Amino acid sequence: MKSIEEKVPHIDSIHPLLLKRWSARSFSEKMIVQEDLNTLLEAASWAASSMNEQPWRYLYAFRGEPAFDRFWNCLMDGNKPWAKNASVLMLSLANKHMVKNGADNRHYLYDTGAANTNLLLQAAEMDIYGHQMGGFHMDKALSEFALDDNWEPAVFIALGYLDDPEKLEEPFLTREISSRTRRPLNEFTEHVK
Repeated sequence: MKSIEEKVPHIDSIHPLLLKRWSARSFSEKMIVQEDLNTLLEAASWAASSMNEQPWRYLYAFRGEPAFDRFWNCLMDGNKPWAKNASVLMLSLANKHMVKNGADNRHYLYDTGAANTNLLLQAAEMDIYGHQMGGFHMDKALSEFALDDNWEPAVFIALGYLDDPEKLEEPFLTREISSRTRRPLNEFTEHVK
């Protein structure tokens, strides 16, 4: 786990699992097995969602399978050099409409993000690391996976076990070993009285 070098108030009160999760780029050759991936997906399914709609869907492929390249080809060039080493590439999708009545779901991306967070926290618990990527070609994702108008690609996710960061080329090496930082509470909170 990358350390947060600067002392942050309240950091000792944060659950260690939240601090363990980070967006790794250096993945080992070790493969995630289907049973473990199913555990991550089950964790995603337990996320809170508006009206219990559970508006998420996951498409995935394991490294070495022909479909893996379909996912990889949708990524922008800045993600391709390191994402090719992930054990699994996954596309997180969000349903824009309520299944119950077809109405617009204003919370579809928020709820899908919650499911993704559950997935990544469960992964961290299992020493699997994930990196969510907004850097992908939307048009390629829509056509490659023949998505209808109900489903919006939210993020791609690379999953794998950690490897030595020194195997990464720049600028990825520096990003991998740099200290993690977070904005202080007073920059994003306000007590309204």
